[in-house]
Amino acid sequence: MDYVNAFWVGGLVCALVQILMDRTKLMPGRIMVLLVCSGAVLSAIGLYQGFADFAGAGASVPLLGFGHTLWKGVREAIDEKGFIGIFSGGFQSCATGVSAALIFGYLASLIAKPKMKK
Repeated sequence: MDYVNAFWVGGLVCALVQILMDRTKLMPGRIMVLLVCSGAVLSAIGLYQGFADFAGAGASVPLLGFGHTLWKGVREAIDEKGFIGIFSGGFQSCATGVSAALIFGYLASLIAKPKMKK
């Protein structure tokens, strides 16, 4: 059942984002920021963890999950280091994921030989 929940929740999030892209004049970058901030806010008010427990990868893979990861890192760093944790916690919590995305994106660009759109 975990796979089913991950599939339909992740699909629903993606479908809602696609509707937002099609029906509004928001640029994709702003929608991405909206998703990350929404994940952080939902995590800060305590709603995201239950959602993530129910949906599994359907909640953690989209950008909502990235915002949740940032918030968890900030919260832990504030508890450990105090005020300076606001600035360092998010970087420490998501460094592995961001590094992997950069490395694999670069490797994919070497294989795929991307070209500029015309």
